[in-house]
Amino acid sequence: MIQAVANAKRVAFQGEPGAYANLAAREAVAHASAIPKPTFEDAIEAAKSGDCDLCIIPVENSLIGRIADIHHLLPDSGLHIVGEHFLPIRHQLLGLKSATLEDIKSVYSQAPALAQCRTILRERKLVAHNWYDTAGSAKHVAELGDRHVAAIASSLAAEFYGLKILKADVEDEHHNATRFLIMSRQDERAPNSGKVVTSFVFQVKNVPAALYKAMGGFATNGVNMTKLESYQLGGSFNATRFYVDIQGHPDQPHVARALEELAFHTADHKIMGVYPAHPFREDMP
Repeated sequence: MIQAVANAKRVAFQGEPGAYANLAAREAVAHASAIPKPTFEDAIEAAKSGDCDLCIIPVENSLIGRIADIHHLLPDSGLHIVGEHFLPIRHQLLGLKSATLEDIKSVYSQAPALAQCRTILRERKLVAHNWYDTAGSAKHVAELGDRHVAAIASSLAAEFYGLKILKADVEDEHHNATRFLIMSRQDERAPNSGKVVTSFVFQVKNVPAALYKAMGGFATNGVNMTKLESYQLGGSFNATRFYVDIQGHPDQPHVARALEELAFHTADHKIMGVYPAHPFREDMP
């Protein structure tokens, strides 16, 4: 484990207490206190300012893909990736302690969670209400005190807000998982041993076939690229930044050669982190 993670005492996450990010923080950095923050920017700033030692940020979900806006925040955050965590998402239907499943007429949750639980909504003819946060929906149901209303949220949210699990694991797809990045203001890299992920961002030069040439070095040097995503900069259709994950360490000769070739064909590039690969990767299809 990277020392920045091992020594952490406070880790910031976005959301209400009981959010899935709270659960991820508990699992990934079990020895640290998980500190809720209203927005992703607030969680990042808490780590940047030193209020917290780390922040844990969701970047992608196996069902809905990239988490909106996150890739815009990371390169300019002043933080470095020091770890990753994969959290299987298990949605629970939560209600008051006095409620039964048959009592429930309507459900509150965040839009992605509602979309991931269409079967139970359809089968039980439940009215869905979009809420700002899964844990926030559990908090809202607890405050309403209405046994006809439920929330879709985590089992941890049930603990925080004194609710009962009326039906467990109501997600349509049980392979649902979210990947989180653990970030620190310390630029600490994993040693060149074991399975390592290197993440970086770059912007290609404005010349023909620039992306093809920039990526060619990874193919010719046998470096496995597990993620390549693009996004626009500053609302421009001409300025594109790319985010990349590769398997391997920059100190390995074949990775070093690929990164050297990348630098030749890019306007700028920045390594965001070199960190241990999470064991969940071994179980991926």
